[in-house]
Amino acid sequence: MVALPHQEESETGGHMVVCGDDALAHRLSAELRGVYRQRVVLVHPESVQDERPDGELTGPASGFAVPPVRFVAADAPTKEALLRAGAHRATALALLYEDDETNLRAALAARRLSPGLRLVVRMYNRKLGQHLEELLDQAALVAMPGMDRSVLEASTTVLSDADTAAPSLVATAVADTNKVVQADGLLLRAAERPAPGRGEVPAPGLCTLALLTSTTADPAGSDGSDASGTPGPELLPADVAVESSTGRGTVVLEAVRREGPALPARRLSRRGAPLGEMFSVRLRWSLAGIVAAVLALTVTTTALTDADPVHAAYLTLLDLFSINDPALEETTTRQVLQLLSGLVGLALLPLLVAGGLEALGTFRTTGALRRPPRGLQGHIVLLGLGKIGARVLGRLHELGIPVVCVEQDPEARGIPLARDLGVPVVLGDVTEDGVLGTARVHRADALLALTSSDTTNLEATLAARTIKNDLRVALRLYDDDFATAVYRALRSAHPEAVTRSRSVSHLAAPAFAGAVMGRQILGAIFVERKVLLFAALLVAGHPQLEGRTVSEAFRPGAWRVIALDTARPGSRSPDLANSGQDEGHPSLLWDLHPGHVLRAEDRVVVATTRRGLAELLGTPTPDSAHLPGIPEG
Repeated sequence: MVALPHQEESETGGHMVVCGDDALAHRLSAELRGVYRQRVVLVHPESVQDERPDGELTGPASGFAVPPVRFVAADAPTKEALLRAGAHRATALALLYEDDETNLRAALAARRLSPGLRLVVRMYNRKLGQHLEELLDQAALVAMPGMDRSVLEASTTVLSDADTAAPSLVATAVADTNKVVQADGLLLRAAERPAPGRGEVPAPGLCTLALLTSTTADPAGSDGSDASGTPGPELLPADVAVESSTGRGTVVLEAVRREGPALPARRLSRRGAPLGEMFSVRLRWSLAGIVAAVLALTVTTTALTDADPVHAAYLTLLDLFSINDPALEETTTRQVLQLLSGLVGLALLPLLVAGGLEALGTFRTTGALRRPPRGLQGHIVLLGLGKIGARVLGRLHELGIPVVCVEQDPEARGIPLARDLGVPVVLGDVTEDGVLGTARVHRADALLALTSSDTTNLEATLAARTIKNDLRVALRLYDDDFATAVYRALRSAHPEAVTRSRSVSHLAAPAFAGAVMGRQILGAIFVERKVLLFAALLVAGHPQLEGRTVSEAFRPGAWRVIALDTARPGSRSPDLANSGQDEGHPSLLWDLHPGHVLRAEDRVVVATTRRGLAELLGTPTPDSAHLPGIPEG
């Protein structure tokens, strides 16, 4: 990596500054330089400057006149460090530290240095991120009153790597290659379909996203890892290519309206619990017997004495609670009835005590962690409830998928969420005997190993496979070479089972790169080893789209218009990824006529490759160029 002379970049300007302390910063730097051909300055702690997960960070890119990523050693993004990196003259600044407060302080300092600087901030706290985005946008608007609305919307973007990676991780666990991206309150599902039979044409759905590689069934293949070799899938194929394809599966896009899961009728809520949960069946039957005995005594008293029904019931209750005078001077019948009522009262007292204890225990356990039910099956076992695991748990719950979590730390970030949702949690070390059995992994459909330790995830996967060898597994692994080796070994040892390895920084980098370039990325979908992006952009300023029909704007292998925002320009939501959920009136039109003409004021959603997005942004990359370490597409 090249050392950066003081103020060198600040004199030239026009570069991108990336600040971070983990792998995401390195991957984003490689993405900006390799795909978008940007000059990048990386601000990173000096203690880890030699940890380069992407080899292309050193030396020039093949076929490109782009200087290598420059390095500024700094333990924190202080004002002095930002000035050394030339942030006050840069086009964009990405703040990717794992600590929210560090990113917040740096973002405020950067906005003071350069009011027009495009900021991309990594924040785990969603609410804080929303407030920060509004504050920084307002600061930019005050400093530059005439700023265009579209430029203002792109001036500050707050993203979470956990939110960006969660849909892909969930989709891998739920249905192998099915991927989910949220847009305008809808769920976009990339559904994998097998190769059609002879004479059959696969149903295209909304559109065909990819033709799958013919080696997906090869046990020695490498399509399940992030860094894989050739051959690969064909992204955004032409309709003619889809119709003429033989022996190849497809990935098609399906739009499904988002619906919340139906909660079980007996599930405890946060504010209370139904009677069926508060009192056991035996206690309820015992209480019903007491009530029946009281009614029988009331009817008997009415029939054998001169008392009317109301007075008879009153006397029975007085006798039941032993607060009536002894019937010494009354008839034998009345005395016998009083004795029977007293006996029923003796039976009522322990039932009242038992009911009180059961109700107290129920309310005390309402906020406690649930244990996995004995008959549970068909669920997903989620290992790790850190920031990634918590986001994945939320997504799985939204989709109505049963989950059992395993976490060693009782203070982990996702524990309160699991308690709030009533999701069963096993507290313990997943590598210890009996923990996976307690999570009912032998009856589970899939295992998501998302702890922060590669060895823990691998050990848990191997242990789970000894219990159930056909278990679907998705591992979170940091090192790409290690991930590929693990994938191939597991695939060869268990060819009938699905195994996928994923890196969170690899999943998140394309979305962060798109935001740095000033365009809103709705989500990223992995198709085998390649990446498809879903981006929302204005047609104005893009000659490849403006004035063309939907069919004419389609460029196979690069981009395809899949939706049109029907809202008026003044009322459009600035964030399609999170809008439409509460309003119930989505504005995106997915069923587009091929002859529809795209106007300058239209906002569209495009499915695009990273190279295609680079070309749409005006920074084309040659199709023949090979980018070391970055999968093509």
